[in-house]
Amino acid sequence: MVITVTMGGYLKRTPLSVFREQKRGGKGRSGMATKEEDAVTNLFVTSTHNPVLFFSNLGRVYRKKVWRLPEGGPNTKGRPMVNLLPLADGEVISTVLPLPEDEETWGGLHIMFATAHGTVRRNSMAAFTNIPSNGKIAMRFGAGTAEETEGDDADEQADPTDRLIGVSLLNEGDDVLLATRGGKAIRFMATDVREFQSRTSMGVRGVRLLGDDQVISMSILHRVGTSQEEREAYLKCPPWRDRDDVECTLPAERYDELQENEQFILTVTENGYGKRTSAYEYRRTNRGGQGITNIDTSERNGQVVASFPAKPGEQLMLVTDQGKMIRTTVGTIRIAGRSTMGVTIFKVGDNEHVVSVARIEESDEEELEIEGDGETAPDDGAIVGESELEKPADPEQE
Repeated sequence: MVITVTMGGYLKRTPLSVFREQKRGGKGRSGMATKEEDAVTNLFVTSTHNPVLFFSNLGRVYRKKVWRLPEGGPNTKGRPMVNLLPLADGEVISTVLPLPEDEETWGGLHIMFATAHGTVRRNSMAAFTNIPSNGKIAMRFGAGTAEETEGDDADEQADPTDRLIGVSLLNEGDDVLLATRGGKAIRFMATDVREFQSRTSMGVRGVRLLGDDQVISMSILHRVGTSQEEREAYLKCPPWRDRDDVECTLPAERYDELQENEQFILTVTENGYGKRTSAYEYRRTNRGGQGITNIDTSERNGQVVASFPAKPGEQLMLVTDQGKMIRTTVGTIRIAGRSTMGVTIFKVGDNEHVVSVARIEESDEEELEIEGDGETAPDDGAIVGESELEKPADPEQE
């Protein structure tokens, strides 16, 4: 099911089979009927029986199963969430999180929160196993005092202008990647954020933002166990780049191991451009820094709207603020360095911007009919540029 949410608080579920694949660069199709002042702001794909947590701008969390959500076609606007959840005046749902159906597995998981102003918090999943029908507090925004004080690790003071931008499940062996609208990204270990017992604390700083920059997405990366030298050696002659004249210094067995475990970060900008970048280019640092370049946010690209891990076997669904939707394949998007501009994914119209991006597991779907007038991208993910690797002062194991 495709779950779609609008800025005005409308929600619906639509069978995934309704949307057919289009080539990269197509003009898309109508994905949801919206009022002139409304716009689609979020979508995700999950199974019918999965429980879903709804996190609001006021820091409360609610729970419902997907099958209990209203169903509608691509041209319907859905139902207002205020009729589905006991929301207070001025309260809207800002983040949704599909959970595993088997609640017995929740005990070994943690839940990581990230806010637009760069703070993060980690709790045990057990803190959210029992959610009453009227919801409960997940994170406190507004007046309040820090609950713990540990020097530079002191809790961030409650900020009434802040909001949740991401909630994800992870374990202690994972890394966290925060991406900002201004084209920056920072990667740090999950254990750099201590486990909080409280559900009302704001947490600690994850990234230091400059000017009016904001965090737009949080991703969870699995740790591979490489050194800085191994990553640099691999990136000189990766399998997705034609570098016959470059000698690879890594042993063949180790090279194959790095290739098998390689992850790619897909980044999409508001003007419909995007790229994939090897996660080996995102070195791990301590949380709280300013981060490194994620993508060039030039006038052509615009600011970043999404940045997350993606595999060639997955599909993407992009939504614009005018309600248009396009479905395309991750494998058609070229691999490029961190500082490059990327390629056209979605040809948006004048004064139209991409506002949401979701992944789809292609292997879960039937063979799709391909349509659209977009350009055809190379299947081998040819490189279109590369960035200079930066060495940390003290190289760490990734």
